[in-house]
Amino acid sequence: MTETALTVHQTARPHGFPTAGHFAFVRSAIPAPGPGTALVENLYWSVDPYHREMMDGDFALHAPLEGRTIGRVVRSRHPSLPEGEIVFHRQGWRSHAVVTPGQARPVPRFDGVPLSAHLGILGGTGLTAYVGLTRVAELREGQDVFVSAAAGGVGTATGRLARLMGAGRLVGSAGTAAKAAYLTEHVGYDEVFDYHSGPAAELLAGAAPGGIDVYMDNVGGEHLEAAISSLREYGRIVRIGTIAQYNATGTPYALRNLPDIVEKSLRMEGFLVRNHADAQEELYAFVVPHLQSGRVTLDETVVDGFGGIVDAFLGMLRGANQGKIIVRAAGADV
Repeated sequence: MTETALTVHQTARPHGFPTAGHFAFVRSAIPAPGPGTALVENLYWSVDPYHREMMDGDFALHAPLEGRTIGRVVRSRHPSLPEGEIVFHRQGWRSHAVVTPGQARPVPRFDGVPLSAHLGILGGTGLTAYVGLTRVAELREGQDVFVSAAAGGVGTATGRLARLMGAGRLVGSAGTAAKAAYLTEHVGYDEVFDYHSGPAAELLAGAAPGGIDVYMDNVGGEHLEAAISSLREYGRIVRIGTIAQYNATGTPYALRNLPDIVEKSLRMEGFLVRNHADAQEELYAFVVPHLQSGRVTLDETVVDGFGGIVDAFLGMLRGANQGKIIVRAAGADV
């Protein structure tokens, strides 16, 4: 174990796109666990789009940031958190964390499945896709699905799961031709367009000329408007995120076709994945056998070293990742 601990603090509120100057690495002594707690040395960190939204006011300035993390218990003063246990907790963006049993849960180990999967398709990322497709969209076999930001963590997980669920035509949008090719060649998408190449409505109409039944919305704005136009009667929109607005400084995009929601009897519903923790075991049962068989592989961009966590976060916001972006500590393979 290292001699000192590192934490990342937010130092200022960004106006538009954040920079490395909005963060600071703070070094301190490794904390000692008090009675009823345990010290965790973190091994894997998740950086997620929702962190950008929280930077506008939810994160306290000059305090450690939170985030999904997997680590190893190295000192314990509670029997339910034995030393050597691998646990998941949300006190991320730091090299070490002191947690209570209520703040951490053991990570199940599945033969042949890397730990990093628990921050991707088996973690909040995959659970978001699973809940969106099953509980919110109520996807049925043969139905056609459009996914925006399809090359991100949630987008790749959505593609993998929708294909396993028997979706019909699977269409996505991505920011580069290379990402589009990856999605069609490796993830299971039938058609993916580069949204920089023209108006989203025209690109979606060309990719799904017969329309769509479900839209998994990670972006909002022009993509949402395009989806409303392409949805068939009784279509469903699952609102997951609004990446298009996270760094915007001007007037938000105004949808011009909202009357179509009434005319086509569309349903639009958002959700927070934290309210669906009871679906976690369902997700394991559904996905783990496919990971073990090799039918599903991990879509990850891995950044080595905790010192790269800010750059990983900023890169994710710029779309530099393919799949889930994960930061890995040295010697994290356990």
